[in-house]
Amino acid sequence: MLSRIVLLRHGRTAWNAERRMQGRLDPPLDPTGEAQADATAPGVRDLAPVVVIASDQTRAWQTAAAATEGLDVEPRKEPRLRETDVGRWQGLVDSEVDAGWPGGMDAWRTDAQYRPPDGESRHDAYLRALPVLHELLDADLEGTALLVAHGGVILALTCGFLGIPTEHWGALAPLGNCRCAVLEYRIDRWRLVRWGAEV
Repeated sequence: MLSRIVLLRHGRTAWNAERRMQGRLDPPLDPTGEAQADATAPGVRDLAPVVVIASDQTRAWQTAAAATEGLDVEPRKEPRLRETDVGRWQGLVDSEVDAGWPGGMDAWRTDAQYRPPDGESRHDAYLRALPVLHELLDADLEGTALLVAHGGVILALTCGFLGIPTEHWGALAPLGNCRCAVLEYRIDRWRLVRWGAEV
């Protein structure tokens, strides 16, 4: 069985720098994001992942390609790891969301069941992505799995997989670009051993 799952957020995009909501839109890494992704490669080599799965959105796929440079393991694209669909908020900054949907941003940040207009909730994203983890655990692999995805999906997967009630998901701080969550199986259960750290 896998003993460790590392969930790595993609590098920075220009929209991240502008604090613009990306969701399912697909901007690439900016130069800073490319440098961040390149810088993860030594840590990923040390992890020696036996499997690498990445969201098929450009920013995650670019990060996975850079992070696994020189490894024998080829990343596999997985659309179920795409970022949470924020619907009509995509492309907007916080102030624009607040102007159009007063109270919407606060609800989004505090309620994992809240859906932006024409979008999905964080809990929806968790239910979409969870089968990826279950399939990995059923695959008779040993060692470390690396998943490269997006901040919202990683937070939702981490909390949901560990059984944290949805009303407490907001207790985890947002994950920075090219920062990770590390889950390890110890004794009798999966445990969150690192959050927001470099690989």
